[in-house]
Amino acid sequence: DVLRLLATTEGDRPVDKRDRAVLMLLAVYGLRCGELRGLQLDDIDWEQETLRVRRPKTGRTHAYPLSRGVGQAIVLYLQDVRPPRPDRTLFLTLLAPFRPLDPRLLNKIVRDRLRGLGIVTGRRGPHALRHAAAQHLLDQGMAMKVIGDFLGHRSPSSTSVYAKVNLNALREVASFDLEGLT
Repeated sequence: DVLRLLATTEGDRPVDKRDRAVLMLLAVYGLRCGELRGLQLDDIDWEQETLRVRRPKTGRTHAYPLSRGVGQAIVLYLQDVRPPRPDRTLFLTLLAPFRPLDPRLLNKIVRDRLRGLGIVTGRRGPHALRHAAAQHLLDQGMAMKVIGDFLGHRSPSSTSVYAKVNLNALREVASFDLEGLT
């Protein structure tokens, strides 16, 4: 579903370029809404290929490797869409008066694009992409501690919310013919 969601932003319109950068940051790094809203132009170190994210909940800063796809999406947004403003906030509204994206607009961006795919997330909006990022890491075999560190969790119990049981995988295990093993 995340790839389908990103495919909705492949157009050439300014809104598509902005939304692609926003959605890629949410999906790849599992950022919280406040973390994305807090990103500044100086948080991207193009030479070191890193992204610094301030965690409002903990007050800490976390450095991520800047993925090529996310970097390209941000560059397109910066070159073609973001107005030249003194405000250092990375993402601004598309129309004047230019201001940082507010939480309602971020929710609308995610929900409207998902709704266009026939996916209803309720009130979760950007958090649905955080959940998808955590689930992807879990499916790749990452340890819960690593996932928790990646997401900026202080407590393992916060990460355990993302450890959904994959019922299809359990059904496969349950259907094995174990006759020859006993």
